[in-house]
Amino acid sequence: MRQAAALCRIVQARYVPAADAPQSAAGAASKPGAEPVTLADYGAQAIVCRAISRAFPDDAVIAEESGRQFEELIAAADQTAVAALVSEALGEPARVADLVRWLDHGQGRAAERTWVIDPIDGTKGFLARRHYVIAVGVLRGGQPAAGVIAAPHYGQNGAIFAAQNGAASVQPLAGGPARPIRVSQRTDPAALVVLESVEKSHASRELMAQVRTAAGLGAAPVIRLDSQEKYACIAAGDADLYLRLPRLHSARPHMIWDHAAGTAIVQSAGGVVSDVDGAPLDFTQGRTLARNHGVIAANPRIHARVVQAAQSICL
Repeated sequence: MRQAAALCRIVQARYVPAADAPQSAAGAASKPGAEPVTLADYGAQAIVCRAISRAFPDDAVIAEESGRQFEELIAAADQTAVAALVSEALGEPARVADLVRWLDHGQGRAAERTWVIDPIDGTKGFLARRHYVIAVGVLRGGQPAAGVIAAPHYGQNGAIFAAQNGAASVQPLAGGPARPIRVSQRTDPAALVVLESVEKSHASRELMAQVRTAAGLGAAPVIRLDSQEKYACIAAGDADLYLRLPRLHSARPHMIWDHAAGTAIVQSAGGVVSDVDGAPLDFTQGRTLARNHGVIAANPRIHARVVQAAQSICL
């Protein structure tokens, strides 16, 4: 994850224009559906999948990117550039063919353990030079059992959040000792912090404001943040509630790579993650959370009342 984060920082510095520069990034292309994707997505996923292929060769992988996409969307010169970036991060040569093979490792396979990868979670934030993360979750029996989130912009110098065996921790991105983290136990609305997505298309801000008011949390400040760093902040006790409520009648599904790592880390830190019904997120339906509507991640002392408020308004 550190190698992937280093690659992402380099790509952002070299290819993504500053806010006052012309908005045409050489490092950006478009997937079908006009979703932005950067060279960093492919480089970061290749690095992570390479590590999985060597340490856990028989495990399954569900990841956002693919080797075919890389070959079709990215120009040959940029493919070579990504291979050079990956080589630099790994400290050993990597060819374009290696990247294609690593990007597809473990995909379409059934196994006891499945790695769920979002190489750049918060792509629009990445392209706008805001926050983003590299997120890797681990499913066992369809349940989030472990996770790692590398957050280059967390705090002053970035951090890595991790969860395994029911415990969550954070350590500096550059390396150093890890310390345990736990969710907050705050209940006073004036002391709470609520997190929402930056992108308006991701959720209904009006609906979420109604839910906060109905839950008695109208006085809590709202901070908008890209990516699964929101989950990390809940786990670390920096914030108390992450609310993501789709617009009414929205048919847009949640993708599992946007939630697997974060769910594992929040739950391991003592928090609760559910949908609007209060049901756990169901990661057994392939690439989407097809059986869930909305996401509510919170400390355990306020989660139930937020669910109750959401049900009264959304259902």
